[in-house]
Amino acid sequence: MMKLLKDCFTTADGESFDIGRVLWAQGVVVFLGLAIYSVVGQGHPFDMQAFGIGLGATLAAGGAALGFKAKTEPGGGA
Repeated sequence: MMKLLKDCFTTADGESFDIGRVLWAQGVVVFLGLAIYSVVGQGHPFDMQAFGIGLGATLAAGGAALGFKAKTEPGGGA
């Protein structure tokens, strides 16, 4: 499990952490936590479209950032 996490969050050299990937994953976790809190804790109705658009925007921004970074990172950015 730790190797999988390390592979997901490190740069092409496999040693240094990619802050963009860490923040992307953290943003998704925080978004989901706040969505659950909003529905369960605050009693707001679950609006699939509003929550889905928010999560989709978070995922798209992270994907775009990784795509832009891949062009500048040595070794192809994979």
